[in-house]
Amino acid sequence: MTYEAVQECARFIRERFEGEMPKVAMVLGSGLNDLASSVEKATVLAFTDLPGFPKPTVEGHVGKMLIGELEGNPVICMQGRAHGYEGHSEQSLGYSTRVLSALGVETLILTNAAGSLDEVAGPGSLMAITDHINFSGLNPLVGVNDDRFGPRFPDVSQAWDREYTETFRQCAKELDIPLHEGVYLMAKGPNFETPAEIRAFRTMGANAVGMSTVPECLTARHCGMRVCGISSITNYAAGMTDGELTHTETMEFGAVAAIKLDKLLRLFVKKIS
Repeated sequence: MTYEAVQECARFIRERFEGEMPKVAMVLGSGLNDLASSVEKATVLAFTDLPGFPKPTVEGHVGKMLIGELEGNPVICMQGRAHGYEGHSEQSLGYSTRVLSALGVETLILTNAAGSLDEVAGPGSLMAITDHINFSGLNPLVGVNDDRFGPRFPDVSQAWDREYTETFRQCAKELDIPLHEGVYLMAKGPNFETPAEIRAFRTMGANAVGMSTVPECLTARHCGMRVCGISSITNYAAGMTDGELTHTETMEFGAVAAIKLDKLLRLFVKKIS
């Protein structure tokens, strides 16, 4: 992934969008793709047509970029993402985020489907991400650093923007939507975690676990973007219930949470625009 390749992709996108590029972008995780239908006056670009873009292969990740408006507020909506467990390289997991930065995006809103490690945050609920633990062994910043992207050793002590988290709190309160908060832990996958791993993760301070999001956060912070995020809780983690974990469950409860998340994101984008 070179600086020149990222700029080429950004030019490709600009040539197909008429108007000023939005400063806000959001990434939609598993089961949340229907939120993209809220984007109006959209220019739609398939990931398969974007030079250098890693192509998602997982059900629930359509693989489209929509550039338009969310209730009159300019926004880029990424319908799906690539994952490390699909075989993509570490560096490629940050490619789309670098392209967004090259387009002039300053704020990145990340969403995902996650398993809850807290009994009070059940399936269908939402959790604002206040910090993360990278347990995946994947880091898109590995390799030769290009200073045009960002510094060799970026600080991530405040990876998740505290001011934006407070804005999420205010939005949730106005909408009367319960909003949990906590630490998101990324595991590589693609298997769900074992009960023993979940017990270990709880000891480490994690509140939710998933298989994405952290690479995008690290890349965005490397580029100087502001980052915030919401986990859509789709299940209790392994060992917390007697049931078997499935991707079908992830999709079903993702759709339940998406109804609340749609309202939350609409108001959030309006407040920060």
